[in-house]
Amino acid sequence: MALTNRPKSGNRTLGNFGESAVADFLSRRGSVIVDRNWRIKEGEIDIVAELPDGKISFVEVKTRSSKSFGHPLESITNEKAHRLQRLALAWLAMHQSLGREYQIDCAAVLVSLDGSFTVEYRENVL
Repeated sequence: MALTNRPKSGNRTLGNFGESAVADFLSRRGSVIVDRNWRIKEGEIDIVAELPDGKISFVEVKTRSSKSFGHPLESITNEKAHRLQRLALAWLAMHQSLGREYQIDCAAVLVSLDGSFTVEYRENVL
C-alpha cells in the first residue's frame, strides 16, 4: 500500500497512522470498529473491533518506520500481553459483554521512506 503523505516521524503521528491503517485493514475484512484508544487507569486498548463472526477483537498496534530497533511485534512483552488481557476483560465488563467470545490480536505496521507500508496481522496471540 502507498500513502499520499508519509506521516511525520513523531511517535504519536506515526502511531495514529498505524492505528488508522489497521482499522482500515479490519474494515476491509468485514469487521466493525467499535472503539479506538479506549483508556482506563491500567492502560489503553488501541482498537476494539467486532469480527464478522460476532467475536470481539482487542488489537494492539505497533508502528515503526524501520526495523532498526527490531520488529514492531517484538516490543510486546509478556507483561504487556497480560495487561492487554486485563484490559480486554475490563472493556467487556464495562460494556455489559462479559461472557462474550473475544480474542486478542496484534498488528505491526512498517512505514517505508517512500510512503508505502505493510500491515502484518496476528490473531489470537493469547
